[in-house]
Amino acid sequence: MEEKQSYEKKMQAQLDQWKAEIEKMKAQMKESQADAEIEYKEQLAELRAKRDQMEAELTKLQASGTEAWADFKAGADRAWDEMSEAMKRAFNRFG
Repeated sequence: MEEKQSYEKKMQAQLDQWKAEIEKMKAQMKESQADAEIEYKEQLAELRAKRDQMEAELTKLQASGTEAWADFKAGADRAWDEMSEAMKRAFNRFG
C-alpha cells in the first residue's frame, strides 16, 4: 500500500512539474517568431496530449485497488517514459 501511495505522489509531482514546464514553453512561444510558432504549437499539442494521458493513468491508479495496481504500474510506467521523452525533445528543440 505504501508503495502505491509513494508512486501516486511521484506521478503527481512529475505532472505538476510538466504542467509548469508546458506553461513556460507557452510563454516562450508568444515571444517567438511566426515561423517558429507553428513548431511550438505542434510540440505543445503533443505535450498536452501526453500530459492528459498521464493524468488519466494517475486517475486509474488512484481508483485501483492495492492488488490491481501492480498490473496497472507497467502501463503507467510506459506512458510516463513517453511523456519524459516528449518533454526532453521539446526542451532540446525550444528550451
